[in-house]
Amino acid sequence: MLASIQPLDRIALQLGPISIYWYGIIIALGAYLGLLLAVKETQRQGLPKETFVDLILWAVPIAIISARIYYVLFQWSYYKDNPGDIFAIWEGGIAIHGALIGSVITAIVFTRKRGLSFWKIADIAAPSILLGQAIGRWGNFMNQEAHGGPVTREFLENLMLPDFIVNQMYIDGTYYHPTFLYESLWNFAGVILLLVLQRTALKRGEIFLSYVIWYSFGRFFIEGLRTDSLMLTETLRVAQVISVVLIIVSIALIVYRRTKKSTKPYNEKV
Repeated sequence: MLASIQPLDRIALQLGPISIYWYGIIIALGAYLGLLLAVKETQRQGLPKETFVDLILWAVPIAIISARIYYVLFQWSYYKDNPGDIFAIWEGGIAIHGALIGSVITAIVFTRKRGLSFWKIADIAAPSILLGQAIGRWGNFMNQEAHGGPVTREFLENLMLPDFIVNQMYIDGTYYHPTFLYESLWNFAGVILLLVLQRTALKRGEIFLSYVIWYSFGRFFIEGLRTDSLMLTETLRVAQVISVVLIIVSIALIVYRRTKKSTKPYNEKV
């Protein structure tokens, strides 16, 4: 039975010499659904509906480039000898923390040029970003990457997973933790939480900072299960260190901004 298990085809469509990968399609789908969610909230907040369409035209390509640069820098020992692989993003290898850096910088410049509140836009975007991440992890699934350590088939079946997931976690003769799935489910739960928070009396910036805390908390523990982590040292995983730093900084910012009387409520449409 095990010998007959074949991974899912990573190529969704072949157009002559051009291969269209599921990885790219899934990432694009996550970005599109995130945009729809952001546009809906933008209209509820009384902002021009084209705000996020204009922003995403800049933010998505910059986020992908910065995510790739971040990944390549921490894997430079490999890419310095294989420079041609630097541009092969369809093979995977983009880091969400790099994408966030690029996205935040883009949003800061964009909001200043438009005369908008960065924190307001960040709060609107937070559930959309997390939704894109939740969907995007399934691109890792198709590439059989971002998985955890070895487990047994019985372990996976006891999680009540469908066969297509169990079989895709069979890689080179071994079953692995579906950490892509753990993170995807954690992120979907976070989307629901953030959508609820958008209807509460939080201050501007607190929904985005809550996103950072939620994602970082889950990522810290899930990262500990993974076998492909970017490493800062032999024992320190980059994503775990960054997650701890982001949690501390986000909590500090919430406390600090709560002391400022000028910080407006998120739902104030001014």
